[in-house]
Amino acid sequence: MLEILSYEFMQNALISGVLVSIAAGIIGSLIVVNRMVFLAGGIAHTSYGGIGLAVYFGLPIFFGASVFAILAALLMAALTINKRDRIDTFIGLIWAVGMAIGIIFVDLTPGYNVDLMSYLFGSILAVSKEDIYYMYALVIAIIFIVTFWYRDILAVSYDSEYAKLRGINVNLFYTLILVLSALTVVIAIKVVGLILVIALLTIPIYIAEKLSNTLYIMMFYSALLASFFTIVGLFVSYTFNLTSGASIIMVSAISLMLFLGIKKYRG
Repeated sequence: MLEILSYEFMQNALISGVLVSIAAGIIGSLIVVNRMVFLAGGIAHTSYGGIGLAVYFGLPIFFGASVFAILAALLMAALTINKRDRIDTFIGLIWAVGMAIGIIFVDLTPGYNVDLMSYLFGSILAVSKEDIYYMYALVIAIIFIVTFWYRDILAVSYDSEYAKLRGINVNLFYTLILVLSALTVVIAIKVVGLILVIALLTIPIYIAEKLSNTLYIMMFYSALLASFFTIVGLFVSYTFNLTSGASIIMVSAISLMLFLGIKKYRG
């Protein structure tokens, strides 16, 4: 089994998988405790608009998807900060428009780009060195931001009213979490695809939440579990010639069912 590590594409896949898992574990924890799962799903599907624009104008896919996802996150933040009761309406609208923009620009692009399917279902084996550098930079930025402003993010995540009384700019951190979520979603798309990205941002986090008593420990366990699921899923996909993204999510889902079964049995 270890001979597959001699291939450069497998080395890149493992490195990128771990990097994405670290980002997903940290940001996924913030998404869950802030009850933003639907928001992250909206950003994931909206980012397809950026993919379509990048393909049409011949730009780097990550660049197009990142810019579009950030703009979508900023728009969602502006629309939902003071109107949380209408959040589902805004997300559904932006979700649909983003997907429509992507599809239209793909249709307008001469010829058919087969690689587009990899952004729907993931293609971790096609990760390049440039992609890995981008992931490294994002993971470092996420770790720095969360570490430096941990107490503020913690206060905003669990009690925004208390955070306001302490003088914390709740709107700023709400928007920052959404922007970081958008960037994490973009790199996770490369691994599991935009259709499955929410599973990667929630399944490890759900298990970690049950094993943790602090947000910091929850992030650590989430990153560890996501890395484990990604590595095992990658080996499964290579061994049985399956789609990598789907394999990773199935490993995660099976692990979740085993966890719940053991928890119920012990309970």
